[in-house]
Parts: sequence; structure tokens; C-alpha cells
Amino acid sequence: MKEKKYFGTDGIRGKVGEYPITADFLLKLGWATGRVFANEGHGFVLVGKDTRISGYMFESALEAGLTAAGVDTHLLGPMPTPGVAYLTRTLRAQAGIVISASHNPFYDNGIKFFSVEGTKLPDSMEKKIEHYLDSPMTTVDSAKLGKANRVGDAAGRYIEFCKSTIPTWMDFNGLRIVVDCANGATYHIAPHVFNEVGAEVVTIGTEPDGLNINEECGATKTEKLVSTVLAYRADFGIALDGDGDRLIMVDHQGEIVDGDELIYIIAKSRLNAGALKGPVIGTLMTNLGMEHALKSLGIELFRAKVGDRYVMEMLEEKKGILGGENSGHIICLDRTTTGDGIVAALQVMAEMKTSGKTLHELRSGVLMYPQVLINLRTDIKINPDNHEKIQKAVKDVEKILGANGRVLLRASGTEPLIRVMVEGVDEALVNKCANQLADEVKKAIDA
Repeated sequence: MKEKKYFGTDGIRGKVGEYPITADFLLKLGWATGRVFANEGHGFVLVGKDTRISGYMFESALEAGLTAAGVDTHLLGPMPTPGVAYLTRTLRAQAGIVISASHNPFYDNGIKFFSVEGTKLPDSMEKKIEHYLDSPMTTVDSAKLGKANRVGDAAGRYIEFCKSTIPTWMDFNGLRIVVDCANGATYHIAPHVFNEVGAEVVTIGTEPDGLNINEECGATKTEKLVSTVLAYRADFGIALDGDGDRLIMVDHQGEIVDGDELIYIIAKSRLNAGALKGPVIGTLMTNLGMEHALKSLGIELFRAKVGDRYVMEMLEEKKGILGGENSGHIICLDRTTTGDGIVAALQVMAEMKTSGKTLHELRSGVLMYPQVLINLRTDIKINPDNHEKIQKAVKDVEKILGANGRVLLRASGTEPLIRVMVEGVDEALVNKCANQLADEVKKAIDA
């Protein structure tokens, strides 16, 4: 199968102003997308974005390209990625486009696509778009140009949907929670959702200025959330990332509860309710402790490649309803069509209410193995699997760890990084092995 030229594991992403994340490329991308969906039948495309400053520029560029191709554009403004997926499906749009670089800093941006079903575009559609990206740009006759308008009630529609994923009788009066919106796309949505289901909400990361998205806050930087939970004596904290598709939580003791533990809690909840179907899908990064905890409940875990699209593919293949990543992408297919941080948090809260247990008590069923992840920045493209010296270093570490640990090396699909992960029972040994392996990889990069 021919490799894709522009699309990565999660759309197209990079640094603003550097090809392909430029205004002229986004204009052409809008046109190419419009051509593909115009051929599928006339309709409209939704465009949402997160809060980074470059979103204004790219929203305008995409709109112009779609218009030139004869496709109408409905602009959502700031909207979480899962919100765009939901609205694409319920408003019967031909496609949804999200302008976001998720958990990355403000100077990065990217484009994600959703199909009319609210799922990521299949490879075949991405390849059709790439075909037009490499074709000369044209404009339809003036009478056939697309039109653009703003969807006024987008946020309200998505807020109501999120609340609908838990029983209507369930309220959370008496709970005090801290919600960190990462100065991102959920800033005007998540606080309303949790407040409207009865919780007392303390907010952080709800003052986006275009430059502070994910800055020392959100699902990738939880220190502020931890300190706020402890300061307010909150029952727990919720951290979302810049586009709202990741969830990390903090219990009342200030301890981080990551995606693996949250998936375990939801899996156990579904199992107890007789609603769990198929296996749970994790990734190569999923902690061994979580796998063993699920096994003790009689639940099978399968590992997909890292990336929520691969989790989704395996969920469909294995006919499962629950999967995700330790980074906080959690997919509850019995509630929605894609990873959704707000929806996942509500499922955990529902289990707290049903069981009468705290978040700290619910996560105690998982004994997480020490896991060290070291990110090494690289300006060159390097495949660790094909590098002789790196593979020798991996084998050396695997020999030291034996049956009580594992090693994973991979190039990030969204950032210029090589990720070095070492996991095992003995924390001191895991740290030593991770640093040893990272040193060898760094030497290979520098060479």
C-alpha cells in the first residue's frame, strides 16, 4: 500500500509557519477536502478549532479553500475535538475538521478530520485528499461557490450530549472538584458540564489568550491541578488537554490517576453492570499492572500500536466497547465515537456514585508497575527498529530485566521525538535501564 505523503497517525501536524502548517497549504487543503466531499455529494463541512492564536489564520484559509471547491462551511469556533466529532454526526455534516495540535505548545498546530459517522477518516479518504493536494487548484463557477456561516448553539448542544452519557437521575451534589481546561477548547464547556450535574467546580486553565494553551497546565502538566486539589480539599481533580480528548485525574490525596487506571475503573464498572462487551484495548504503552488487574477480573486486554486511531481499529476488529492509552485517550464506544475527556470523566464519576467509593479507593485495584518514559528530541528522522546499535542496546536491557520487565522504543507520530520506555517490578533497576538505553539512543541520534 502506498505511504501517505501528508497525513500522520493523527491528521497533519507541525510547527506554525513551517511547511505544511502554513496558510497557503491550509488553503489548498481546504480546497482538496472540498473537492473530495463535493464528489461525495453536495453538503457542508464543519470546522472547529482549539484556542491557539494561529487558529484564526487557519480557519480563514480552510474556509476559503472549501468555498472555492463549492462546499459550504459551518464554523463552530473553539470546540473540543470530540465535540466536533459529535456535531459532525448529529448535524449530518459530510465531514468535520478540527484545527488543533492537541497537547502540543501554542506554536504548533494541526488538522484532524472526522467522517459523517463521527470517526476518524479512513486511509482511503485521506489518500483522495492527498491526490487533490498534488493537483492544480481551481475554483468552481461563481454561482456554485460555497457559503459560510457560524453555528451559534454548538457549545450548548455538546454540553447536553456530555450530560446525556450518564443517567439523568444521577447528581453530584456535595462533591467539590477541580477542573483544569488547559486554557484550551474545553474552557467554556467542561465547567458547565460538571456544574450542571451538581458538582461544586473550581476551575483553572480557563483563560485562554492564544499563547497559553497547555502551558504548565492540563493533562500533560498536572502539578497545578495537584496543588489546587489539596489547597481546596477537593474530592478529586480533572485535567483535560488542549483539545479535550485526553483525561488525567487526581485523587483527594493529590495522587495522579492516569489513563490506564481510569480505563480499569470504567471496565470494572461496565463489568459489574453486565454491560462490558469484548476485550479492553490498550496500546504498547499500557502498564503491565493494568493488564494483570484486568486479567484478575476475567477481562482480556489486547495491545494496539500507540495512537487512538489504532485503538479504534482494534476495538472494531475485536468488537469491544472500551479502550485507550495511558496518556488519557479513553474511548467509550457505548457512549460516543471517539476519545472524549469529559465523557470519560463522567463515567468515572458515575462509578464513584454507584459504588460509594472515592477515586482513591477505585484505583486501588490496580498495582501499577514502575514505568519510566524518556523523550529524546531529534531533528533527523530515525527508525529505532532498523538501527543496529540501538537494537543491540535494547537487547542488553531486556536481558537485564528478564521476565520481570519490558522495553519499548518508538518514534512519536506527532512530535520530533524518540520515546524510550522501560517498565518492570524493581523501580531502581527500571530507572537505571531507562537512562542506560536513553544514553545509547542519544549517541545514535548525535552520530
